[in-house]
This record gives sequence, structure tokens and C-alpha cells, in this order.
Amino acid sequence: MVGRSSLSNRVIDGTILTVLIVFTLVCLIPLLHTVAVSFSDKTAADAGRVLLTPIKSTTASYSKVLDDGQFFNAFFISIKRVVFGGLLNFALNIMMAYALSKDAKQFPMRNVYMWFLVFTMLFSGGIVPWFMTIKSYGLLDSMWALILPQAVQVFNVILLMNFFRNLPKELSEAAEIDGAGPWYIMVRLFVPLSLPAIATVTLFSIVFHWNSFFDGLILMNKQDHYPLQTYIQTLVAQLSVQAMTSMSPDQLAQAMAVSNRTFNAAKIIISMIPIMLIYPFIQRFFIHGITLGSVKE
Repeated sequence: MVGRSSLSNRVIDGTILTVLIVFTLVCLIPLLHTVAVSFSDKTAADAGRVLLTPIKSTTASYSKVLDDGQFFNAFFISIKRVVFGGLLNFALNIMMAYALSKDAKQFPMRNVYMWFLVFTMLFSGGIVPWFMTIKSYGLLDSMWALILPQAVQVFNVILLMNFFRNLPKELSEAAEIDGAGPWYIMVRLFVPLSLPAIATVTLFSIVFHWNSFFDGLILMNKQDHYPLQTYIQTLVAQLSVQAMTSMSPDQLAQAMAVSNRTFNAAKIIISMIPIMLIYPFIQRFFIHGITLGSVKE
């Protein structure tokens, strides 16, 4: 029986390991393919001959992206947008989620505000009213045009609200008996106990601000004010235009060495780097159940 049991356990463990390896390859192969295309020769990439390793390795696509002061200017604009936008999302999402996590007796207007939030998830005024509203506040061509319209992210608020509602009510009741006010309870009790959920929505906010390009294209009048994703989005169009206009021999040779396929692959890799650097520091919060055992009944 022991031999059979150990054999069956080895079979099960081997099956699970095989499945996990397959899922890992499914996730890694597209990334490796993109990296290979970004470092491959234009002809090989356009012919579809690149699989997981570069063919006739070249850094022409990365040179085209990086050999430009405007790239670094757009990079730092995106960094500022992520920092200020993320902090604003962090503060407003937590405060709104904490208020909405209370029941109707504690917050009589809760259901009204909740319906307003749900309505904005289902219906939108459209691009023209959105643009006119931002313009009327004088925010066009400024960093705040990229941050303020997305200051409250309803989906993240709902995630945090549900997490707050699942925390034991005895915690806040005990704090109120001891004389703690709402601000103290939120900052000293709810926020520390909700770090996994807060880390998750913070990562969502960072990824959103970093990957957004359309709002920069609409709200920014000068290319010097473009965030990174908007700037990169315009490079392909600029490349085709520049190839038809006056270019130096070196610039023309560099442009001819870059195709849309390799260029887009380089854009994807460069855009992924900051998120890949941030994610390991936030990942550890996803696996902790901080509230377990916090209250004994």
C-alpha cells in the first residue's frame, strides 16, 4: 500500500509539475518571441522567420527609440504622471471606499453615492463632453489633464470597499469605544489590515497611468508634453513621413533598418521594463492574509 501510495503521489506530482511547466511556457514564449523580434533584422522579422532567438541581431529598433532626447523627456513625464496620479488615486480611492463600506445607518447617503459610481461604470458622456469639460477648466496641455479626470477609479473603489466590508466590525467598534475617530480608524486600522487589496489597486493604477496613450494624444497640444506611451505611439507614423522627406544618409540607413514589426516589438519591451521593476516589490502583499486571527470571538 505504501508503494502504491508513493507511486500515485509521484504520478500526481509529475502531472501537476507538467501542467505548471506548460502554463509557464505559454506565458513566456510570447515574451521571448517579442524580445527576439525586437533584436532581429528587418528582413527576417517581416518574413516571419523569427521564433525565439534573434536572426541577424541588431539594435537598430532600440537605437531609433532611444537615440532621441524627446524619448527621455516623455519617459520622465510618464514617471511624474505615475507618481502624482498614483498618489492621488491612492488617497481618494481609500477615503471613498472607507466611507462606502459603512452601512446605511452610519452613512445615510451611501446608496445614493453608490448608484452614482455604478452609473459611471455603465454610461459615459463620450469623448466630446469629456474634452470640453477638461478644456473649460483650463487643464489642456498640462500634467493635470492626464491625472485629474482619472482621480477616482470606480472599479478600484469597489474592490477596496468590498475588502473593507469584510473586515471584522468589532475592530472599529472597539476603537470607537476607546475614543478613536473615523480618520484614526481608517489610517491606523483599516489601511494596515488592507495592504494586500491596497497594493493590488495601486498596481492597477500604476499600470493604467503608465500604459495610457490616448488621453495624451487628445489633451496635449505640444509633443514636448507627450507621456511616453503617446510619444511611442506617434513614432511609427513619424518614421514613414521622415523616410519620404529630406534625411541624411545615416538617418536614412537607420530608418531602412527598422520595420514596423521590430519597432513595435522594441516599444513593447521598453514599455514593460518599469512595470517589471515595480511588480516584485508589490507581489509579496498578494499572498498575505493579514486579517486572519485579528479578532477572537
